[in-house]
Amino acid sequence: MKSVLVTSSLLALSAGAHAEERFALFDLGSLDTLVALGASDQVVGYPKQATPNYLSSLEEGDYADLGGLKTPDLDALAESEPTLIVYTGRQNEHKEALEAIAPLFDAGLTGDDYLAAFDDNVRTLAEHAGLESEAEDALETLHNEIETQREALADAPRTLVVTHNDGNYSLNEHPVIHDVLGVEKQEMPESVETETFGERSFTRLSPEAIAEIDPERVLVIDRSAAIGQKPLDADELRQQLEEAGAANAEVAVLSPALWYLSGGGLQSLSLQIDEVVSALGTEPEA
Repeated sequence: MKSVLVTSSLLALSAGAHAEERFALFDLGSLDTLVALGASDQVVGYPKQATPNYLSSLEEGDYADLGGLKTPDLDALAESEPTLIVYTGRQNEHKEALEAIAPLFDAGLTGDDYLAAFDDNVRTLAEHAGLESEAEDALETLHNEIETQREALADAPRTLVVTHNDGNYSLNEHPVIHDVLGVEKQEMPESVETETFGERSFTRLSPEAIAEIDPERVLVIDRSAAIGQKPLDADELRQQLEEAGAANAEVAVLSPALWYLSGGGLQSLSLQIDEVVSALGTEPEA
């Protein structure tokens, strides 16, 4: 798949959007959207310690390091003098401190329609950057590619998506895979229970439970690797599945930072689609 790049609740500031906007970003998807639209010169800073590989070219630019995704450096943020701060739920506990520095835009993708929320975010960022036409061109290209890949994935192998965290696994019904690309979700056996902690629910999956689900592909989002902890040993997982009776399940580990820290941007969504198509062994007809 060709990367979607253009060469050249949504908040509207009372002064209006304009090309002189100064973006401070705590959402990597929004950062990659602005880069794709050609607005990297309007970015004043982002959390550099979380930068995924596909945005490594930004290391050459003069951007403020704004700390971590969950631990903003408020002093560095204030010194960068942003006119708009883009944040998500990861920074909710710092929301009051952030809005004391500059107006906020919540880039969290919520609601039942992931792609519609994604489109709204791209259009809102483009409006603030003065690049509405470029955004429409990029979205048209992306949507056409999504339709092509949805058709190619219509006969995809039975696919289970799991999150790995410190040797444990849980169900991950990722919207890019199941909603955007239309890959069918797998039914959970009666032996599998969902636990709720506060507002979040977790469906833990043992190798035995995965074997009972009987997928042909297991796609793994490795949270541990994304946050700098011990990464998944894919060979160990394959052995565990074989011993549990799922010897035919093929395991593919997705790019950790792309799937756990980033996503929701023009570049990251394009790259995620590429990875899913590659992992499921499907290619559209020429």
